[in-house]
Amino acid sequence: MTASKHSMRAERHRGGQRVTIEPGEHYATRGPEVISTLLGSCVAACLYDPIGSVIGMNHFMLSHTRYSRTLPIHASEAGRYGIFAMEFLLNAMVAKGAERRRLRAKVFGGGNVLNTESDGSNFFCVGSVNCSFIREFLVNESIPIDAEDLGGDFGRVIHFSNGSYSVHRRKVGTSTSLKVGHRDREIWQRAIEQQEKAVTSIDLW
Repeated sequence: MTASKHSMRAERHRGGQRVTIEPGEHYATRGPEVISTLLGSCVAACLYDPIGSVIGMNHFMLSHTRYSRTLPIHASEAGRYGIFAMEFLLNAMVAKGAERRRLRAKVFGGGNVLNTESDGSNFFCVGSVNCSFIREFLVNESIPIDAEDLGGDFGRVIHFSNGSYSVHRRKVGTSTSLKVGHRDREIWQRAIEQQEKAVTSIDLW
């Protein structure tokens, strides 16, 4: 398996394995596995190579709170963090035998669970920035999006299966969404603080 070195959990699941990833993590595999995560404002890119039978998922959130709608997110300071998250996942999948030219995507998350959306101004907030970034990145990399479930005001649990390449999505209730929102806020605030302390180093969330 290929994974980020964080706190992900693995358990046996119907003759294969289920791996649950947390914010800042990614995972790629060729095995009979299911990759799961719980999303709030964060986004998960579920990528797959149907010829190489490789799947991968990441879970990330751009740490800038506001960004102009008139500028491309991927070219911004905020976009650098998302680019690193995507490149880590792409490299892990290539190491498993995937080819970038064959990759396809399904994308999820970016819910407004932080209650930071601006009121019709020319700015995106956390969830919207994440949604815009992942769409821009995949277009620029010529990776087709086969399915998406982005935005809204709720959290999501998703399960990505190898073999069928299907993603099972379940909305989570208000209380769970609020808990996810608090988790996302802590991640976002910590990332902002670290950016302010370090001029040259980059922290990925």
